Amino acid sequence: MTFRKLRVPASSANLGPGFDALGLALGIYLECRFRAAESLTIRACGRDAMRIATGKDNLIWQTAVQVASDVGLTMPAIELEIDNNIPLGKGLGSSAAALTAGVVIADAMLNLRWTPKRVLDEAARIEGHPDNVAACVHGAIVASATDSLGVTHAVRMDLHPRYAIAVVVPDFDLPTSTARKVLPDSYSRADTIFNVQRSALLITALATGETDAFPTALEDRLHQPYRAPLVPGLEEIIKLRAKGLLGCALSGAGPSILVFYERGYEHVCQGVQQVFTRHGKNSEVFLAELATRGYQID
Repeated sequence: MTFRKLRVPASSANLGPGFDALGLALGIYLECRFRAAESLTIRACGRDAMRIATGKDNLIWQTAVQVASDVGLTMPAIELEIDNNIPLGKGLGSSAAALTAGVVIADAMLNLRWTPKRVLDEAARIEGHPDNVAACVHGAIVASATDSLGVTHAVRMDLHPRYAIAVVVPDFDLPTSTARKVLPDSYSRADTIFNVQRSALLITALATGETDAFPTALEDRLHQPYRAPLVPGLEEIIKLRAKGLLGCALSGAGPSILVFYERGYEHVCQGVQQVFTRHGKNSEVFLAELATRGYQID
């Protein structure tokens, strides 16, 4: 049996004010080759390959097994080759990409013939929130929500062509569980209204190219202020201002920084790096571009 190929993009969630609601797909990929086998075999290469499990505890495989169980079937053994380019533990949706890959592989191996909407539903249910996996499935910028029946709804839009994105990745990890623990259980009406206003402003500005909306559109009171002590320099980075820089936001739970800028001003990322350097942290810049398509399988 020949290998099938799968590619899933990295993702950045929240985008500042859109906590657990907004996400975008990045042109950094998890690539897999898989086929039926007599016994499970997993090999990994690429970025952080030594941190990727190659046994039954592999997240892609575990997800595929869970999907099979959910539909009352047994996941057949596969030979799986993983070529990863997504930094792990950096807030770039590495687990969401692996989880999406697991759902898609199960769909292919079990001949479920799921639509992308059904893939998203399953991935969001397993992940527990839809923002990252929605970007993995649909690509581009995605607003998503789960309704009272547990069904995920997502709407995709393109980034205005005058804008570009980059990610500055520092040399330390921040587990999502740690970043979640520092958040409060409830928020004031004022802070909630503050974020609703800016989320609406952000989506409209990204779609229309209304540059005057920035950096106000990226302001947040729901998660970044609480996570700032976990990311050295975050408060300074969010306040950075420069010609061509629209603004910065924590990528997902962090510690990576998502940078929005006007095309031709890639150098503004150096300002973020300089802040990290002042706080004793090295970093690298990914001029990732937006991934306009979600997962692709051949």
